[in-house]
Amino acid sequence: MPKFADAVGTRPPRTRATLLALGPAFVAAIAYVDPGNVAANLTAGARYGYLLLWVLVVANAIAVLVQYQSAKLGIVTGRSLPELLGERLRDGPRRAYWVQAELVAAATDIAEVLGGAIALHLLFGIPLLVGGVIVGVASMGLLLVQTHRGQRSFEIVIVALLAVIVAGFVTGLFFSGLDPAQAVAGIVPRFEGTDSVLLATSMLGATVMPHAIYLHSALARDRHGKSDDPVRIFWLLRATRFDVGGALFVAGAVNIAMLLLAASSLRGVGGTDTIEGAHAAVVATLGPAIGVIFAVGLLASGLASTSVGTYAGSAIMGGLLKLRVPLVTRRAVTLIPALVVLGIGFDPTRALVLSQVVLSFGIPFALVPLVFCASSKTIMGQFANATWLRWAGWISAGLITVLNVVLIVLVVGAT
Repeated sequence: MPKFADAVGTRPPRTRATLLALGPAFVAAIAYVDPGNVAANLTAGARYGYLLLWVLVVANAIAVLVQYQSAKLGIVTGRSLPELLGERLRDGPRRAYWVQAELVAAATDIAEVLGGAIALHLLFGIPLLVGGVIVGVASMGLLLVQTHRGQRSFEIVIVALLAVIVAGFVTGLFFSGLDPAQAVAGIVPRFEGTDSVLLATSMLGATVMPHAIYLHSALARDRHGKSDDPVRIFWLLRATRFDVGGALFVAGAVNIAMLLLAASSLRGVGGTDTIEGAHAAVVATLGPAIGVIFAVGLLASGLASTSVGTYAGSAIMGGLLKLRVPLVTRRAVTLIPALVVLGIGFDPTRALVLSQVVLSFGIPFALVPLVFCASSKTIMGQFANATWLRWAGWISAGLITVLNVVLIVLVVGAT
């Protein structure tokens, strides 16, 4: 593939133009710091210390490759991944594919609403069911920003919430007794029994999220539109590399900070297998101020991620079924399963962790078509994936699939 400067015959656009093109990846990155991440990472750190740090490092590296390919697909083709699949699948397979994608989206939404409800309970003592309703209504307000003010305004609101999330989950790390040597040792891949594999799968599902794979192609398409000009496409892909790299560096740092905080401050503390217990331990160990900051970060995570998740669900339905449902209407309907979980009294933290396992099983269904489409010269033309990127994508899909198979074998063998 020719370099950008060679293609345009002049210098690339200035830095300011590149900065103005940033944004879609930061919206997609919210999926990587949602309440499911909080539950999985805190549980892993409190239960196993630094053991599973390597999972986050690997998952974030995979996420960078995946999200760039998703955005690239939307920029080059002017269509989202669900739209491309909807055009190529027969009616039966297309509907079946939509069902599994919607199940994944439902699992995502449950985690996000539960996380926001837990945060409201921690901050104000609001009952979980009432908190879930409040989170749902608030997310409708965020979606109205996208509907009436456009995607750029929506991106600004989401990035502001991302900043709150960063502050909420990173601040406590500066007051914890981090052990650098053990943290470095945590980069070496290993497990300690079936439960650690379950948690690793949950962390992977919470980091490389299927709905973010579908969503990013739609975000890039909606922001940049369809262009047949190779010059503009080269520039947008260049800007997208900065967008994805920056956004996922932030998301990866937040995830790692959560696990390090739990490993350094919550290891061996009773009751830290739930978010509420972890919050109580944070307050007892690091002080009430850090506890409030932590809960505020969790609330911002729930509000932002449930709005972004609804956007993703709309893109999935629109692409595969060719049905356009208003975002606020979809938000109202998809809120029901989360409220049912809250209403029946199911352990919210356990529901969060299990939801991330469901997401992990949905990753290959999103990742395999993505790598295929992004590597196809028929679809992408001269912008098809280079050989190294194509192989990196297939290896990533293979690793995730193998981990899921191992999980099934271990869980079935333990029952």
